[in-house]
Amino acid sequence: MRKAVPLFLAILFYQSKFSLAKPPSPPLPVLPVPSSSQLKWQRREIIMFFHFGVNTFTNSEWGTGHESPTIFNPTALNTTQWISAASALGVSLVILTAKHHDGFCLWPSRYTHHSVALSPWHGGKGDVIRNFVTAAHAGGIDVGLYLSPWDRHEKSYGLEVPYNEYYLGQLYELLTNYGSISEIWFDGAKGANATNMTYYFKDWFGMTKQLQGSINIFSDAGPDLRWVGDEKGSAGETCWSQINRTSLRIGDASLERYLNTGDPRGTDWVPPECDVSIRPGWFWHESEKPKPLNQLIDIYYKSVGRNCVLLLNVPPNTTGLVSEIDVKRLRQFRSAIDKIFKEDIARGSVVKASSERGGEHGGFAASNVVDGDEETYWTPEENKKGSYWIELRGLNQTAKFNVVRIQEMIRMGQRIGRYEVYVDGKAIVRNGTTVGHKRLHRLERPMTAESVRIRITESRGPPLLAVVGLHFDPFKPWVSTDTL
Repeated sequence: MRKAVPLFLAILFYQSKFSLAKPPSPPLPVLPVPSSSQLKWQRREIIMFFHFGVNTFTNSEWGTGHESPTIFNPTALNTTQWISAASALGVSLVILTAKHHDGFCLWPSRYTHHSVALSPWHGGKGDVIRNFVTAAHAGGIDVGLYLSPWDRHEKSYGLEVPYNEYYLGQLYELLTNYGSISEIWFDGAKGANATNMTYYFKDWFGMTKQLQGSINIFSDAGPDLRWVGDEKGSAGETCWSQINRTSLRIGDASLERYLNTGDPRGTDWVPPECDVSIRPGWFWHESEKPKPLNQLIDIYYKSVGRNCVLLLNVPPNTTGLVSEIDVKRLRQFRSAIDKIFKEDIARGSVVKASSERGGEHGGFAASNVVDGDEETYWTPEENKKGSYWIELRGLNQTAKFNVVRIQEMIRMGQRIGRYEVYVDGKAIVRNGTTVGHKRLHRLERPMTAESVRIRITESRGPPLLAVVGLHFDPFKPWVSTDTL
């Protein structure tokens, strides 16, 4: 007769046989990494700009500063309609030109008479900023503001201390009277013959952060977001979120290339924002029409698909409304994006990799890249060669795709510096460089496949891939007339 096993021995046996060792910890982040505000901004992917002011009524892009406030009279102004247009595109952040280079203020600033207070609109009692913020927040959309440093109306412009005091006064009004502001826009734009002026950017940035702790500050030099270096909505094929802020100067055109690509050795996380207008101009002009749908799709691939956020400008017209032709194009644009990415033929595939940190059940499995959750990721065991691969197998060979989507887990840093993509053993991307939040490859022709492999040949530490997706884009590619 067998003797009964003492209970404590049975427990020890069970624990040794069935209790797994504690799961592996995540790899260390590779610095720099984004703040929570920067990460939220990156995941917005598309945001919207509204250029509106006296230029709208003078059919100009850069005002002179001598315009009479009496020309500003948008008789049907409805900022709720603007927000509805933004919602049609699915954006979660909208930015308004509170003051452009002409110095005209869309709010009744106590520091100047050159504002809505001297306009016939609402008998001089109106406040476009107030209307805008109220409508946006009612629609569940966050708000940003642009306050032009160059002011062609203000008499103190060119006088270093008086103008900086004036600017700080207006900035204080905007950041304390209108609730939460998610982004503030500063730039160095000014005419070639403009009066020389030294801006106290450090003071401006300091007060901004003091008054709005979670705000993102945009400028050529950050500190939170940087200009991409062009106004075409196009980032570089190589686009790092990190950069060296000590190398940046606001308004320095010689740095546009550096802004466009970023720096793999950069010590500061300052991701790029791609600004472009839906029309040829930034302000509304009756003679202009919105860009064709396929051009907007092309811009999406070259901005969001290259690790950037797309800032799309949609200018209200002289009545104070976004033109219906623009609203229609926004709806088409949203519908096209949804159509392209609604189906992902990578979902459900079998995923193998060079290795998995902690093994198949360690929490960093290769299958995480196709689970539909951008918060899970695959990461391999680090190797000295620095070469890694991940492969999707058993794909539906009747389903065509012409878009490859790759996403890194950027909250742990941007890592991948070079990679290749193979379809059934044939290279379709030979010289891929950066990935970041999202990299989209639009292939020349649709194809089917049994397997798709991504081979990572350069990475700052082991790569962290959150998504590998395969999609079909039915829209005709945009062909720029500049290349014909």
